[in-house]
Amino acid sequence: MEFFDHITDAHADFVARQPVFFVATAAAEARINLSPKGMDCFRVLSPKRVAYLDYGGSGNETNAHLAADGRITIMFCAFDRPALIYRIYGRGRAVLPQDADWDALAARFSIERGVRQIFDIAIESTQSSCGWGVPEMALKAERQTLRKFHAQEEPAARLAKYAVRDRSIDGLPVRSPSRLPYT
Repeated sequence: MEFFDHITDAHADFVARQPVFFVATAAAEARINLSPKGMDCFRVLSPKRVAYLDYGGSGNETNAHLAADGRITIMFCAFDRPALIYRIYGRGRAVLPQDADWDALAARFSIERGVRQIFDIAIESTQSSCGWGVPEMALKAERQTLRKFHAQEEPAARLAKYAVRDRSIDGLPVRSPSRLPYT
């Protein structure tokens, strides 16, 4: 196991090849949230900063936890060879379409229907470990279900949902988009 204070070039290359990652956040008196993420939504912005797109779907726990606590852990693990587990520890924040810094950050991504926010993470440390206990698996395909769902949804209906979903499952406040980054 090795710790670093930034993302190395080798680790950035590893991250870019992974089709899935996991995000963990927590806040006092709230459930620990652990979510898998797929799609091409993760970016290494610099050795000390990463970001990922968040799509509307289930809850908005990461938004609530980051507002309350700020801590976030992101984990990548190789399901092919060589085996590796790579964690990013940092402090994150939600950047919404109405925020002043949205345009500059969104320019790093392909924004499509369903994008709700971008999580911007300042890296405190990273860690790599062997991953020898992780099984080898092959990616069959990305699921298209979320994209299909958002393709048929009316933007006004999506904004109406955001307007009433102002709490996490534990009752913590969430900040929701007041405008969509797509039409």
